[in-house]
Amino acid sequence: MLVDRRTPALLLAVLYGVSGVLCLSSTRWPMHRDTPVGLLWVLAATGLGGGVLIWCLRFRLRDWMMHSAVALAGVLVALLAWQSVTAIGIVGLGPALIAVGLFAAHFFDLPAARLHAALLVVLATAGAVAAEPDVFAASWAPIVVSVVALTEAHGRLARNLRRAATTDPLTGVANRRAWETEAARHLARAERTGEPLSVAILDLDGFKEVNDRDGHGAGDALLRDLTAGWTARLRESDLLGRYGGDEFLLRLPATDEGGAQEILRQLGTTHAFPWSVGIATMRPGDTLPAVLARADADLYLQKRGGRTA
Repeated sequence: MLVDRRTPALLLAVLYGVSGVLCLSSTRWPMHRDTPVGLLWVLAATGLGGGVLIWCLRFRLRDWMMHSAVALAGVLVALLAWQSVTAIGIVGLGPALIAVGLFAAHFFDLPAARLHAALLVVLATAGAVAAEPDVFAASWAPIVVSVVALTEAHGRLARNLRRAATTDPLTGVANRRAWETEAARHLARAERTGEPLSVAILDLDGFKEVNDRDGHGAGDALLRDLTAGWTARLRESDLLGRYGGDEFLLRLPATDEGGAQEILRQLGTTHAFPWSVGIATMRPGDTLPAVLARADADLYLQKRGGRTA
């Protein structure tokens, strides 16, 4: 999900750090004589330490670490709400709730963002109810509505923007940039784990003649039909992308050359239109351009030999 984690790591580190600084300042200038200064010291240390840790691990963060950090932020906000001694202190946590909800909506998939927002609201409300059951409700309700509404709206917007930036508008498969980004990430993982990974380049045979004879509308319909059939036959872990024109790319993780040939044989049964394919399996120390170059060379050999799927 999160390919480049540096930006979300930076923002999450800032959220933790700013929260820590605010808690630290509250120990120096408490809002009430009964303010839990000891807890604020703990939260300040957690916020500042957590921010530094997240930033130091920014290149090694996994998805579950990011989700855990966001969930922990919700727990800390709930704890602070529970220990607040005034209704103003509870309502003052609203911006923190909104910030966490917007972070989840921007960087996580929409279902995950909804789950984080729900957990955040439930925990914070439970803490607030335990602290001030009769005073804060009128001011708290708009905050809850704002968190839920903003998370949903921003999550939908972020989803649509990601889809537009990573998807080929004609076929619905990954565009070249998105495919190369994901393929490079899987290539690096395969290099670490030693599992096989194969890449294929698929090139339609005679596609120009279809456009010239039947028009570009027929060519577009053919591309949609082909990719729909391929996608239905591929595994969930495979990634199909449009390289450009009538060429497509296919990433096949945990697949050696023999397995790749079998998968491509199955794809050849989904539509009668012929296409040629070049296959390359990752070698130790390979880069994505090197793998693609071998697949392209294999495609050239297949076309010269007149072999099609």
